[in-house]
Amino acid sequence: MSPAPALSSAGYHARIAGELSLSAPQVAAVARLVGEGATVPFMARYRKEATGSLDEVAIAAIRDRLEELAELDKRREAILASLAERDLLTPELKAAVEGAQDKARLEDIYLPHRPKRRTRAMMAREKGLEPLAKALMLQQGRDPKALAKPFVDEAKGVPDIAAALAGARDILAEAMAEEPRLRAGARDLFARRGRFQSKVQKGKEQAGATYRDWFAWDEPLRSIAGHRALAMFRGEAEGFLSLSLRPAEEELFELTRRAYVRGTGADSQEVAAALADGCKRLLAPSLETELRAEVKARADAEAIRVFAANLRGLLLAPPLGQKRVLALDPGFRTGAKLVVLDAQGNLLQHTTIFPTTSAGQREAAAATLKELCAKHAVEAIGIGNGTAGRETESFVRSLELGIPVVLVNEAGASIYSASEVARREFPDLDLTVRGAVSIGRRLMDPLAELVKLDPKSIGVGQYQHDVDQAGLRKALDDVVASCVNAVGVDLNTASQELLAHVSGLGPGLAKNIVEHRAENGPFASREALKKVKRLGPKAFEQAAGFLRVRGKEPLDASAVHPERYALVKRMAADVKCAVAELLADAEARARVRLADYVDGDIGLPTLTDIMAELEKPGRDPRAAFSAFAFAEGVNSPDDLEPGMELPGIVTNVTKFGAFVDIGVHRDGMVHISQLSERYVSDPAQVVRVGQEVLVRVVEVDRQRARIGLSMKGLAMKGLDAKG
Repeated sequence: MSPAPALSSAGYHARIAGELSLSAPQVAAVARLVGEGATVPFMARYRKEATGSLDEVAIAAIRDRLEELAELDKRREAILASLAERDLLTPELKAAVEGAQDKARLEDIYLPHRPKRRTRAMMAREKGLEPLAKALMLQQGRDPKALAKPFVDEAKGVPDIAAALAGARDILAEAMAEEPRLRAGARDLFARRGRFQSKVQKGKEQAGATYRDWFAWDEPLRSIAGHRALAMFRGEAEGFLSLSLRPAEEELFELTRRAYVRGTGADSQEVAAALADGCKRLLAPSLETELRAEVKARADAEAIRVFAANLRGLLLAPPLGQKRVLALDPGFRTGAKLVVLDAQGNLLQHTTIFPTTSAGQREAAAATLKELCAKHAVEAIGIGNGTAGRETESFVRSLELGIPVVLVNEAGASIYSASEVARREFPDLDLTVRGAVSIGRRLMDPLAELVKLDPKSIGVGQYQHDVDQAGLRKALDDVVASCVNAVGVDLNTASQELLAHVSGLGPGLAKNIVEHRAENGPFASREALKKVKRLGPKAFEQAAGFLRVRGKEPLDASAVHPERYALVKRMAADVKCAVAELLADAEARARVRLADYVDGDIGLPTLTDIMAELEKPGRDPRAAFSAFAFAEGVNSPDDLEPGMELPGIVTNVTKFGAFVDIGVHRDGMVHISQLSERYVSDPAQVVRVGQEVLVRVVEVDRQRARIGLSMKGLAMKGLDAKG
């Protein structure tokens, strides 16, 4: 994605600062850095003095608002050009367009002048009826029929008085519906008094049973939750529901009547009739369309935030680390695809075993497992949690091999198996073998493996196909980049897909790095990165601090940026030791007086970060790995009974609760009201994806395939885990 324009307007900076409760200099600094091509992770980590230590969330919010205002300016310029081209741009209109502070106001100003298809009002004007409309609007108590009689003209298509008055009303209706101040007032009425109403389409009760909760729904628009709105929008799109997002019709009519009707005479009644028609035919549908877009945008934003938070939890799941792994992609009829990976994730051996069929095949499977574990000194076993996963897990545990056995979430593994990435990595392997490799690598390092997938295929969001796809892609890309850069990337082992998310690189430079590595061998230092084709100074500046190289320069394996190497060497010299000693010796670090190194472009925030990094070079922010096991003997919904207390793993967090895997091939749901004894306004305050929890079975609805769970009064694990 290209950088957003660095808007230099101090007015914009002050405006954004006010909206986000920041200072104008902070916003100006981010705008300047974004204009120079800086990424969000780079600014948050290495430009704290410039931004005032803003975090990634605040920086991204400034970047996004800058882009929105740039789009508003682009639209403003297009409108001015259109008006000028048609000789409609008066000084007053130009000032109004230039002064519009938001898109709604800008479009209201432009609406009466926007080119449009032929309307009833246009045709009435062509028939010469505008003077009649103006005369009626004066509301001087005159007889409308007498006013209309001179406008009757068969040749112009006005055969009688009724036709003349109808045309005049059409002109008044359109003028009213397009008047900016009235639209603003009506828009406020819609926001305050509008109701979100949903009804089942006639005859669709059975086919649309999935949406029966919304067959007769009615609530204030201002309180509609995003997930409810998206559910009803989807039901409408599928033809099962009809929706209305309006205030009472009479309330809107009364608003317009107060604004325009100034008497009780017959001419005022004509004006009132025009207003009623304009409200129903023009103003209400227009504002409802606009409001639908606003509600949808808010709901999309809420769903995207939830999706992004869930994805972050999944990407930052604790890694097993570089250990030799045996991985199984289970199956009943086709058997379990088995692979053995070395500590770097390279495939050593693969085969197929049948641990869930006949006794003879189970014995053979056991022998194969024991032989391979011994031959390759396997340190852990990962088993996909899909079909036959629990059965395969039980079989492997029964062998008592003395090594951890872990069920691995295999969501999206089949998509990886058929992807171009998988074909490039394993061109000669069957899809199922590739899937087993992915399961094993996920156990070793979830982040490194999951970045190979489209985040939408991982299954940690709701309504992902209904929300704004560009906004979703941008948010998820931000999360992936944030996680990758927070963890850091080994320059000599990282895949092309992982490198592509490093600050400043992208797919092209990532490909060049991998090719350079293949042709020239491992990188000996960060400095050697400059030899990569098309990797210039700006890309090096943005990327270097997030890349790790274990070589002669000890700082290359840390998050200390190369631009600060000279500073660290000066610190080491001042306390009379080498840089390596400064990294290893806490007493030496304690002798460093940070205040001595504060100067124009480096302050205590950066110096504090450097010292923290020297204490734990290249530290991984993810929590330590611990093996998790589901309850034995509970493998399917048929094994569940209300009152059971079971261990589980949170797989998805929504605005209305959390889904928990309890090892029965179907996630149970903990409603928001069942998350805690205390009131919970947002499930994300209590649980996160990947968290281990203890749940109680409340209900098992086998007909609807639903499992109701509760966490009330039960202890939770993993609350101190990072991510």
